[in-house]
Amino acid sequence: MAFPEPKPRAPELPQKRLKTLDCGQGAVRAVRFNVDGNYCLTCGSDKTLKLWNPLRGTLLRTYSGHGYEVLDAAGSFDNSSLCSGGGDKAVVLWDVASGQVVRKFRGHAGKVNTVQFNEEATVILSGSIDSSIRCWDCRSRRPEPVQTLDEARDGISSVKVSDHEVLAGSVDGRVRRYDLRMGQLFSDYVGSPITCTCFSRDGQCTLVSSLDSTLRLLDKDTGELLGEYTGHKNWEYKLDCCLSERDTHVVSCSEDGKVFFWDLVEGALALALPVGPGVVQSLAYHPTEPCLLTAMGGSVQCWREEAYEAEGGTG
Repeated sequence: MAFPEPKPRAPELPQKRLKTLDCGQGAVRAVRFNVDGNYCLTCGSDKTLKLWNPLRGTLLRTYSGHGYEVLDAAGSFDNSSLCSGGGDKAVVLWDVASGQVVRKFRGHAGKVNTVQFNEEATVILSGSIDSSIRCWDCRSRRPEPVQTLDEARDGISSVKVSDHEVLAGSVDGRVRRYDLRMGQLFSDYVGSPITCTCFSRDGQCTLVSSLDSTLRLLDKDTGELLGEYTGHKNWEYKLDCCLSERDTHVVSCSEDGKVFFWDLVEGALALALPVGPGVVQSLAYHPTEPCLLTAMGGSVQCWREEAYEAEGGTG
């Protein structure tokens, strides 16, 4: 007789504040986990990028080389490289270990809102308020991008990359998905300026946040609206949204100092997590665990589930 499979654990939401990092780099414009979730990057209005161990609260390295505030950053799959973009219109490739600038790519006509590596970390994709996405070859000495995607009619706020797709959100109210295998472009009209877009972890759906204070879950292939999530405030800032580590909850920053969690299937609000008195500028969700990073003002807060014990036990 076969025993029944154990019931999967109910998802736990990170609502216990473990640490606050005072980043010392002006306003934190973005916080990002690295690929395995052991480290995080913070992007500062003081032109620096910093690498941390967020659970310990330790600063590992500071990266200086941008000429203006840093707006986004990403780590490579092997943790050897970082890329960043900022208000100086530059895209920078960094060596993690030495802290040195490897390449500085120039070509955007306005500030760079968003950067991503491709899966092999051979190409950096950058999205700018100049309405273009540019693809930079990390291994080439050529100064110009290998490709420019310029279908958007207004600034690019968000770019995400899968193994064969580029997902882009624009202030023109459209989500565009470039299927690189098929050589096709798919576009979905949301109508309100898009602030953030991302793939679900299973790759079946896209999540889109926009300046009408609404998140929408779309079927990636058909564009069908699968769910809408409201209650947070997002009228003027570019705020992050994401899905929890097991695709069970939709998560968003809010301009009223909270992070909102909704049940993905039901659409009901599961938790409004109070972070502080300001705008929650940015968030990052751990790839495999219920761990959340939030950025407000000059600090980053690290959150875990209630049952988490920092020392021993599950730590």
